[in-house]
Amino acid sequence: MTTALQTPLADVTRSNAALRTFLHGLPGVDKVGADARAASLGTRSIKTTAKATAIDLAIRMVDLTTLEGADTPGKVRALATKALRPDPLDPSCPAVAAVCVYPAMVADVADVLRGSGVHLASVATAFPSGQAPLSVKLDDTRAAVAAGADEIDMVISRGAFLSGRYLDVFEEIVAIKEACGDAHLKVILETGELATYDNVRRASWLAMLAGGDFIKTSTGKVQPAATMPVTLIMLEAVRDFLASTGRKVGVKPAGGIRTSKDAIKYLVMVNETVGDGWLDPDWFRFGASTLLNDLLMQRTKLATGHYSGPDYVTLD
Repeated sequence: MTTALQTPLADVTRSNAALRTFLHGLPGVDKVGADARAASLGTRSIKTTAKATAIDLAIRMVDLTTLEGADTPGKVRALATKALRPDPLDPSCPAVAAVCVYPAMVADVADVLRGSGVHLASVATAFPSGQAPLSVKLDDTRAAVAAGADEIDMVISRGAFLSGRYLDVFEEIVAIKEACGDAHLKVILETGELATYDNVRRASWLAMLAGGDFIKTSTGKVQPAATMPVTLIMLEAVRDFLASTGRKVGVKPAGGIRTSKDAIKYLVMVNETVGDGWLDPDWFRFGASTLLNDLLMQRTKLATGHYSGPDYVTLD
């Protein structure tokens, strides 16, 4: 953040009224235009060489995720092993960006990933509802970081946001960011519950003003989860936030992105909306569990000319 912009941003967050005035003063989203723009970006034709590059990039951007009540230490260790070597038969296949698990599973994953360069993300703050006292959310965050997480995926309090208590949401994100220490913070907006595209834009700016390192669409537990139009609005928000503040923020669509074709559509949208500076795992991620399998099968198809059998990749 540039020094010249510190004072006006501080003024924006000095009260709920000031924050409301700022957020509701953001340009409104043309829903028809956003839907049409996202649809048009999904029609781009990607040729074979570019497709191979895009698939490897998408693999490197995956936050390989399991967030189920039935998760076990054995399951998450196996997932972490797959994250390091997604295709055991092909050492040229890149590793994924991160493994994302519940806080109770962080220590098990840390044992596998230690020293690898693959990040360890953990959901926290009473995921997925966010319905817990702040003290509980802070303890949840600190426990995950202490166990080895270097990225925290928090959920905002949608009830507070939709009630217009923007300062409460802002202050909670600030507190969680502080509790993260050196860990990066991804702020989950749960866009499927925000009702309007205008709210998606407002929540994006609110999360960035509060210090979020990434803004993330969804928990994957609410439908609709990630969509092209919503991700487009979030990309426009990070672009405009960089222009206004000098601070760059990442974007993570999560939930419902299952095929290589879908992932490549998102990469095209990133390139044409914010530029190739965001075509990097440091600035764009896919939150996914099944996407990696399709990327691996398409990668094999490009290399060998035929699809692998259904048992080529592990089921996650």
